[in-house]
Amino acid sequence: MRVADTIMTTMTTATDPRPLLHLLAWLSPAFPTGGFAYSHGLEWAVEAGDIKDPETLREWLEDVVARGSVRSDTILLRQAYRNASDPSAVRDIAALALAATPSRERRDEALNQGRAFVLAVAPWTQITDNLPYAVAVGVAAAREHIPEDDGALGYVQAFAANLISAAVRLVPLGQTAGLRVLAALEPVILSTAEETKSATLDDIGGCAFRSDLAAMRHETQYTRLFRS
Repeated sequence: MRVADTIMTTMTTATDPRPLLHLLAWLSPAFPTGGFAYSHGLEWAVEAGDIKDPETLREWLEDVVARGSVRSDTILLRQAYRNASDPSAVRDIAALALAATPSRERRDEALNQGRAFVLAVAPWTQITDNLPYAVAVGVAAAREHIPEDDGALGYVQAFAANLISAAVRLVPLGQTAGLRVLAALEPVILSTAEETKSATLDDIGGCAFRSDLAAMRHETQYTRLFRS
């Protein structure tokens, strides 16, 4: 069975539609996490000429999703989901998430969006700890009985879509070109969500070094529209 078939089977066997509604609300661009203010270093990559058209954007995002921070975030999300009933374990996962960030801006991005998410998700569930964004999403998804695979897949998709939105403004690209990039990323989004299912905290790490360097160099970039 293909990865896409496996994930779709998981999603369509749910009998209660409310968890899906919750997930769609939480990962919507309208949900007030402030994601629109962060480019994850992409702003520097545009200025440096690494990203200049749809093809270079797709290549950049493929690395970030499959071999960079998005993969690690998805592992963290899954582990937080599985340990959501153990506050001590969740705090340990959160500490590891922050220790693994390669720059100050990446750390602020994770914490600031996490705080905003915790406040915004309060009508559904109360989270009292200050958690990085991916960890907070994992805990909330577990508490609201959103299937783990749905939460992981939705997170990866939303992350990619947010960075494409930033690129549409920065390169600039047209909306149609941005959507074509998102469509082209579907295989890597699906495979990353699936591959992280069997991963453990020992598997956190990546090799998207240019993306990490972009996050560091953005801190001193002269003209900036984004906070990271």
